[in-house]
Amino acid sequence: MLLPAGADTRTDPFDDLTDDDLATIYAYPVERPWLRLNFVASLDGAIADAAGHPRGLTTPADQRVFALLRGLADVILVGAGTARSEQYAPVQPSEIDVALRARLGLAPLPPIAVVSNSLEIPDSLLVDPPDGSGRTIVVTTSATAVGRRRDIGAHADVLVCGSDRVDPVAVRRALAARGLGRIQAEGGPRLTRDLAAAGVLDELCLTLSPLLLAGGSSRLTAGAELDAPVHLRLGHVLAADDELLLRYVREGA
Repeated sequence: MLLPAGADTRTDPFDDLTDDDLATIYAYPVERPWLRLNFVASLDGAIADAAGHPRGLTTPADQRVFALLRGLADVILVGAGTARSEQYAPVQPSEIDVALRARLGLAPLPPIAVVSNSLEIPDSLLVDPPDGSGRTIVVTTSATAVGRRRDIGAHADVLVCGSDRVDPVAVRRALAARGLGRIQAEGGPRLTRDLAAAGVLDELCLTLSPLLLAGGSSRLTAGAELDAPVHLRLGHVLAADDELLLRYVREGA
């Protein structure tokens, strides 16, 4: 593991880091809600393979950290488009370290919170978990049809966070009010752009996969240019074979 200059240094090989080590390295702050974004990208900036999915970029190390980060979160935030294209479903116990969550005092499973201005939610997320844990949260606006919100509310918790467009500040506030202050965002690029523009993106965990893909893949963010760049500072670097797992924290966060 590599750290920024001036920090206490460790050089443990990535494979020698235990899950408890990683949980400490990626621990959330406790003093306030915190929104973390997790992504994987190629060296030339692609966030999807030729088929349009990130799975062609992932590696065992990235998958391990992905599962660990999900396991540390109170809730997983994702845009509806990404939820549809990646066939999101409620998190299953086999996908995360439930024992670690229990030691940290977290709920057994983190729910998926889907952001949608149109309420086009994949059916795979509108299911009732057997024990009631991990129930999907749908985040939308007051402009959506009341009847559709009522129908979705039979199988998910609906949060209205904005009038014409979902307001990221209201989203973080509403999730924190439900005791879900450790937020892991997983895209897509337009949601990422909106989180950054609203100043609620606190941290970026980015895996650099050692590939060059070219093509027309999306970038990490998409949409209108930000009024001002968001400055991030390096938190740490993990080296696993030829890939780098980077953690950046927003200046002032």
